[in-house]
Formats: sequence, C-alpha cells, structure tokens
Amino acid sequence: MRVTLAPLAEQDLESIGDYIAQDNPNRVVTFIGELREQCKRIADNPAAYRLRLELGDGIRSCAHGQYVIFFEIVPESMRVVRILHGARDLPTLFHEGDVSP
Repeated sequence: MRVTLAPLAEQDLESIGDYIAQDNPNRVVTFIGELREQCKRIADNPAAYRLRLELGDGIRSCAHGQYVIFFEIVPESMRVVRILHGARDLPTLFHEGDVSP
C-alpha cells in the first residue's frame, strides 16, 4: 500500500528533527528515517492498528519510541496525518489542527 504524508505530518517531521538536533545533530537523519520506515511497515497491514475514534473518524495510531504515528486508511493508500510525541496533549492538537484531506 502506498504511504502519503499530510502537510501537518511533514511539518511534524521537521519539528521533530529540529528538536533532536538541539542535543544530537548526528541522530536526526537516522531517527527521521526510522519514522519513515515505520510508516512503510504500517502500510503492510494498517487495519491491524488501534483505532483512535477520540481523535477523529478512521484515525489509527502506532507508537515508535516516544512518538506516535497517526494515520488513516484512504482509497489505495495510507495517509499519515500527524507524528507527535506521546506526552503531548493529543486531543487538543488534533482539534486545533485540521487532519482532514
């Protein structure tokens, strides 16, 4: 299944990279690569992951370390809508940001 990233998910990756670079600039490229690879693994069987109805219709999630990848299954692809640190106020972030196509 094809993986696409919503604009907010792309912004999240940039923010994650900026945050990691403050303490460990050498780790940025490998960690962002790990997140992208995890997205590809999710796409192998996206329906197997937990539904997060409190965040929106059809939103599912998968943890990767301290981060959570939020996605939805759309025709012929899996769309990553956000990638956020698990300790953040997730419902608030989802209601402030538009995760709709």
